[in-house]
Amino acid sequence: MHDKQTAAPDSTAVRVALWRAMHVQADPPPHVLEDEIGLRLVAPEDGWRRRPDMEPHFTSRFRATIVARARFIEDLVAGQAGQGVGQYVILGAGLDTFAQRRPEIASRLRIFEVDQPGPQAWKRQRLIELGYGIPEWLRFVPVDFEAGDAWWQRLAAAGFDAGQPAVVASTGVSMYLTKDAIAATLRQVAALAPGSTLAMTFLLPLELAEPEERPGHEAAEKGAR
Repeated sequence: MHDKQTAAPDSTAVRVALWRAMHVQADPPPHVLEDEIGLRLVAPEDGWRRRPDMEPHFTSRFRATIVARARFIEDLVAGQAGQGVGQYVILGAGLDTFAQRRPEIASRLRIFEVDQPGPQAWKRQRLIELGYGIPEWLRFVPVDFEAGDAWWQRLAAAGFDAGQPAVVASTGVSMYLTKDAIAATLRQVAALAPGSTLAMTFLLPLELAEPEERPGHEAAEKGAR
């Protein structure tokens, strides 16, 4: 049971965390990304790998997408940190574990995880329970985008310096927001300090997807609704 302040993460965030673990457990090395911390956070019941949405062959394309986008962004963050960028904003952070897996880079940054209040409180609680703790450089920023929360102001209140460059990542988020919410977010990101970088994922219109990928896109679109 979870109260309203610590609502469990949604099914999509859980699925991404489990797919990242499946990449390590089911795909041959070398692995693009090694992340089983999300699996520890979720702590699913025994037999989770037998879930229909975990079937190794059917989900291989999805796992590849998930780990490739994560690795791309983490390499980008590492490169930008090496050039002096000191802020990393994760919009719709979900069960992201960069801060726990890459402390040698993360500790040189101020990391702002922006997400829904309830699931974020749940994640904070789980990190503490598992002994990871919440380092000073990791800031949680609870925001409900669709409710019109002023995420920019909340980010500033958490210590974000709008006068300094940042890397902003938004992966697996746009398909769950309205066009107005996306446009508002992009306008804010466009006002960031020079030297900032945005990395964002989005789904292609179904007619532009490869034929073999369309069933997966259709399922994703149905789930997003």
